Amino acid sequence: RRYSPHAAPAGRPSVRNLCLNYLAELGDSKLAYQQFARADNMTDSMAALSTLANLDCPEREPALAAFYERWKDEPLVVDKWLGVQAGSRLPATLETVKRLLAHPAFDLKVPNKVYALIRTFAANHVRFHAADGRGYAFLADQVIALNSLNPQVAARMARAFDRWRRFDEHRSSLAKAQLERIRDTDKLSKDVAEIVGKALA
Repeated sequence: RRYSPHAAPAGRPSVRNLCLNYLAELGDSKLAYQQFARADNMTDSMAALSTLANLDCPEREPALAAFYERWKDEPLVVDKWLGVQAGSRLPATLETVKRLLAHPAFDLKVPNKVYALIRTFAANHVRFHAADGRGYAFLADQVIALNSLNPQVAARMARAFDRWRRFDEHRSSLAKAQLERIRDTDKLSKDVAEIVGKALA
């Protein structure tokens, strides 16, 4: 069914995409890829891509590659592509995000790219809070790297640690260690120091 902006037809895709996600969870990844390949609007395309991004299936990488190839000259759309990968619940998500740091689509000097990739990962409750603490260490690395490039953006990224005291004992200990590492960075900006200082106070 072709896309329509009117209320009644516009409601159907949301129901269809919800059903698509449920079916994919039951193992029907081919249906999601079919929707992705046939989509004539961004809503259906992104719904299918988001579904596939969360699945370890053969269609995942071809869909991600095709989406990037089609939209690589549209920065705002590419931001969605970065975000859908950073938000994936798959075990290899952190490694994927690290690879994307070197991708032509990403630039640490561009705030929107940082928000799309790094902030989305920091909001990924499954992978950011991995029990091994690598998610916290990764974010701390990026805050430190951003500190000299854009202190305001670095401070915003550091706020992902704001609630570290509410984590379980193991995770709170790991998060605190990363906050302390940021705090002890040479030439720490006032913006980042303020956020980290308040978090540790």
